[in-house]
Amino acid sequence: MSKQRIFGIGLNKTGTTSLKRAFQALGYAHFDRRPKAFRLYKKGQFDALFAKIDPFETFEDWPWPLMVPQLLDRYGDTAKFILTRRRSAEVWVESLKSHSLKTHPINNPRLDIFGFEYPHGAEAAHSAFYNRHCTEMERLFEARRHQLLDVCWETGDGWPELCGFLNVPVPDRAFPHANRSATAEIDPARLAENEVRIAHQLAHLKKK
Repeated sequence: MSKQRIFGIGLNKTGTTSLKRAFQALGYAHFDRRPKAFRLYKKGQFDALFAKIDPFETFEDWPWPLMVPQLLDRYGDTAKFILTRRRSAEVWVESLKSHSLKTHPINNPRLDIFGFEYPHGAEAAHSAFYNRHCTEMERLFEARRHQLLDVCWETGDGWPELCGFLNVPVPDRAFPHANRSATAEIDPARLAENEVRIAHQLAHLKKK
């Protein structure tokens, strides 16, 4: 385990795709098998999960934000962590709502992670989840500040912050500000099914 591992520990829709593309542009061996990794995390099969990720160097999206204590136990002071944020919890929730319309209505981890199938009607709970996560990461790394980079691509962070933290040269290219939501086509059938399921959730929440 001599190689350094770098984990993106921001929640989804906080610029994790930009972080992935930045890792790839810097030449890191990036792990990009999130669904399988999340299933192993969910089952508590950490030995199998670590066996899969040990050959790689960089990681982002699920399940890493959910298992930072286990990552610290495994890699200790040799690992680095990057907390990506949005401008606010409210901006993040709106992005999550938009994204949920495009995703598979069942084959996604939202219920396992947030306790709701969709953010709609549960905006306050999601905002609280976001704020708790950021606060908990700050607490975990209070005595390990050298291991944590806290960034927000929306407010101007980019190559200088990332490369300074990783101690690598800044590439001669623009930072990869990825926004899949703006360009991804929406499957009409998937959109329709998500809208029906959202309506059911809103009706259910209204009865509580």
